[in-house]
Amino acid sequence: MKNFQNTLFPYAYNILGSIDDAKDAIQDVLIKYLSTKKHHIKNEMGYLIKSVINQSINIKKRNNKTTVNSIWLPEPLSTEKTDDNIDRDEIISYSMLVLLEKLTPQERAVFILKEAFDYSHKDIAETIGLTVENSRKLLSRGKTKLVNYKATSYSNDLFPSASYMENYIQTIKNGDVKRLEAMLSKDISLHADGGENIKVVRELTTGKSASLKLLFYVFKTYLELLSIKTTQINHQPALLFYNEDTLINCQVFDFENHKIKSIFSIVDPNKLKSLSL
Repeated sequence: MKNFQNTLFPYAYNILGSIDDAKDAIQDVLIKYLSTKKHHIKNEMGYLIKSVINQSINIKKRNNKTTVNSIWLPEPLSTEKTDDNIDRDEIISYSMLVLLEKLTPQERAVFILKEAFDYSHKDIAETIGLTVENSRKLLSRGKTKLVNYKATSYSNDLFPSASYMENYIQTIKNGDVKRLEAMLSKDISLHADGGENIKVVRELTTGKSASLKLLFYVFKTYLELLSIKTTQINHQPALLFYNEDTLINCQVFDFENHKIKSIFSIVDPNKLKSLSL
């Protein structure tokens, strides 16, 4: 059963962007499966994958009706860990998960199955209960919505070295405006998600000037006394900020031409649980 969970997890998580919801979707499917007569099931894993995908779509539809934050960021997943046997190669990059929030749950599922898992449109149609033509249309519509569409996985070659992140930390600590300005893309954006209980300074900030001011202000006001650890979240460089042993903030970085294009700041305690374990 554990092997089932490890194989099914990337499908559920990529659709839902939430570790807890992904585990709930898998548990719901496995519990139902254990009580199902199995004589008609020829491909056990195929049946479970199909069930988890459709259960995840239903949960995503339900969650979309209840989300009140204007900025909702996915739950970060460490792609450095290797101790729980999750197939992390199939986990979509953090930036792509953020972009996929623009899609409907069905569009998202079709996009993920085609782009991340290399399903044919025939397989997608059979999995989700569509026609092949509808699958093609959903993929085309989804790609049209993703103006900044890029590959669903990242190679480490696309990112600056670890020393770059150390340089960024030192630049922030020193308050070096010119140096930080040179590290930022001209169309940089900062996104922050505090969940229901933590009020962030600003949910969305765009442009170099406003981003510079906010980055220095947030660091000096909230982060300067915290310890910082560099890591990898959903295949992208990230910083973790700790108050002693308590994780306070996870910042995930997206790069373009070796400049910082986006920073996703997650301070919602509920979304930091898995990183804190």
